[in-house]
Amino acid sequence: MVQHFRDARKIDPTRGDVLGDNTPNDADRVEIGPTQLAYREWEAAGLALPDLQEMRRFRWARLTQHVVDRGYGGVLLFDPLNIRYATDSTNMQLWNTHNPFRALLLCADGYMVIWDYKNSPFLSQFNPLVREQRSGADLFYFDRGDKVDVAADVFSNEVRQLITEHGGGNMRLAVDKIMLHGLRALEAQGFSIMEGEELTEKARSIKGPDEIKAMRCASHACEIAVGEMERAARAGVPNGNMSEDDIWAVLHAENIRRGGEWIETRLLASGRRTNPWFQECGGRIVQNNEIVAFDTDLIGSYGICIDISRTWWIGDKAPRPDMVSAMQHAHEHIMTNMQMLKPGVHMRDLTFNAHALAPHYQKQKYGCMMHGVGLCDEWPLIAYPDQFVNGAYDYHLEAGMVLCVEALVSPEGGDFSIKLEDQVLITEDGFENLTKYPFDDRLMGR
Repeated sequence: MVQHFRDARKIDPTRGDVLGDNTPNDADRVEIGPTQLAYREWEAAGLALPDLQEMRRFRWARLTQHVVDRGYGGVLLFDPLNIRYATDSTNMQLWNTHNPFRALLLCADGYMVIWDYKNSPFLSQFNPLVREQRSGADLFYFDRGDKVDVAADVFSNEVRQLITEHGGGNMRLAVDKIMLHGLRALEAQGFSIMEGEELTEKARSIKGPDEIKAMRCASHACEIAVGEMERAARAGVPNGNMSEDDIWAVLHAENIRRGGEWIETRLLASGRRTNPWFQECGGRIVQNNEIVAFDTDLIGSYGICIDISRTWWIGDKAPRPDMVSAMQHAHEHIMTNMQMLKPGVHMRDLTFNAHALAPHYQKQKYGCMMHGVGLCDEWPLIAYPDQFVNGAYDYHLEAGMVLCVEALVSPEGGDFSIKLEDQVLITEDGFENLTKYPFDDRLMGR
């Protein structure tokens, strides 16, 4: 029997064949995406949705051009985030990070082949830019045992045949993250292995119009989730039975409710556990009249990373003057540094023209002043002067880049830290701060 689309179950029955982001309005589809809750909130906020078909074509064209510009026969990807960028498809992303079973070959002519889990080749068939689905790129010991070298030989031979047909026989092959047997097998086939991470990081650094729309939507969803986390913390902490994990769980839940995917770290701490920074959240019961600080590191709607940080004072008393001073200093740091952002600025100049943290905050300052962001933390990294490596980032900012501007104000030997971070788009004539979430009034001294 022929099934017509009008008879199929729809994600949103009020719409036609496609949703506002130009994806099928099919409740049983394989393709993941935002939830109805997210769509409603974005509509209420007046946000324009991305055209995901155009976003995928932009990414595919950009990667292909980077292959051609470097004179490579293709790029072979194992990093799950690079595969997501190339195909917009996912498959057990976190498991795949430590059991790499997926691979993606993009040839110089644009022909794209994915090797996926043998039982799920259908997960990328929604994207016509992926021309073939295969299996056999699982080159890790758990899955192949003492015969992993045999599997690697079979896989590398397939890659060679594809490059012969679609890469002009050019044996200069860019590769990002590959298991040892796979590398040796490719070299045995005669490939010269080139730096794939350099290619993909540069390609991903410039966001197209629809990627920027997707990031605006993801940012809005993240900030609503952060708002729910703050409300839960302010209501629960005074009762004396709310842990750091209880607070952090709200962000996870609200992210997933909107079609978000995962959170890369557990960077929420309270009270003395905020200093030194980078302690992960746990079962500590947050006390009334304490600082709570966090870094979202959140992979949200459309697979877009929203990486923002805030620090809250929770309690009925006023924060100490040294906490207010530190918060104001952190705020000045990111806002002053943000003013430097515009196309054409050299990355070195961001380092050496930046706002300087006070001496007693220097030792425990953050690991970078700014960093790129897209599907995760990305190239480039803007270092502080004492961490600068000459020639490591010898480039200029370009419109379409997105940078996270950071501040960690953490007094050495102190009992608190302030963590702030905003996500900023480089525009044609300057910058736009995509982060709208407010700063804590009491810590700001208001």
